Amino acid sequence: MSEWESWSPEVCEAVIAAHKRVEGATLPILHAIQAKFGHVPDEALPILAKALNLTRAEVYGIVTFYHDFRRHPPGRHVLRLCRAEACQSRGGDELADAMRQELAIDWHGTTTDGKVTLQPVYCLGLCATGPAAMLDGTPLARLDAARLTEILDAVR
Repeated sequence: MSEWESWSPEVCEAVIAAHKRVEGATLPILHAIQAKFGHVPDEALPILAKALNLTRAEVYGIVTFYHDFRRHPPGRHVLRLCRAEACQSRGGDELADAMRQELAIDWHGTTTDGKVTLQPVYCLGLCATGPAAMLDGTPLARLDAARLTEILDAVR
């Protein structure tokens, strides 16, 4: 996973300026801010609100509504486990329980060493090959706890 920049209001303003003229700019700007800093810092919300003539509450509502946005820095690696019905029917619940236990974290948590953040995702589009996950943007399919542990051990 790439390294992110430290928070800077000036960098945030530059990100906003680069996307401000896009129709429906709020979501593209939030994605760009997260790509730049690894998360959407609380300090970015009033800057974005002012730039787009929105209230802070509106921006906060958008960030907290969409599960893709993180409000805190993630671990070095982000593991997203599919929680949709197709993956559940193929062992996804057992896989999720095993990963939460092995990593000693719950959903949206980060391991104490800062290496892995665990996030639920509701469908990765790999329904026929579940249970599925995504590690740092790379899709993984036909998983069981042993195979996913092996993959995680290789990146930790």
